[in-house]
Amino acid sequence: MSYSNEIAKELNELLEKNYDAEAGYKKAAEDVKNQALKNYFTSRAKDRYDFGHQLKDEIKSFGESPEKGTSLKGDLHRSWMDLKSAFSSDKEESILEEAVRGEKAAIEDYNKIIAKNDLPPSTENLIIRQRNSVESALDEIKSLEALS
Repeated sequence: MSYSNEIAKELNELLEKNYDAEAGYKKAAEDVKNQALKNYFTSRAKDRYDFGHQLKDEIKSFGESPEKGTSLKGDLHRSWMDLKSAFSSDKEESILEEAVRGEKAAIEDYNKIIAKNDLPPSTENLIIRQRNSVESALDEIKSLEALS
C-alpha cells in the first residue's frame, strides 16, 4: 500500500467516525428537551459536518476517494442508545454520558493518527485543530453534565 493510500485510509476511518458523530449529535439534539443541551448537540453536529468536509478535501489531496456515509457500527450504536434512553429514568443524563464517552474515544482516534509522526504538515495541522476542538467540546459537555 502506498503512503498516500495508507494516509487516506486512516483519514477515511476518521471521516466515517465523524459522520457517525454528526448523526449521533443530530439524534441527541432531537431527543433532549433542555435548550442548552439541544443547542450544544446542534453545534457539535455542525462541527462534525464541517470536520467531514475538511477531511474529504484532505483525502482528495492524496488523490483518493472519501467515504460516503456512516458505519454499521455507528448505526447500531445509535439504535442501542435509543433503546437505552427509552428505559432510562434520566434520558438526558444518559445521552450526556454517551456524548462524553464518544468525545473521549474521538480524542484517542485523533491522537493515534497524530502519533504517526510522518504526516504532511497540512494533514497534521488539520488533525490537531480538529482534535483540539473535540477536547474543548469535551470540557464543555462535562460542565453541562455537572449542571444536569
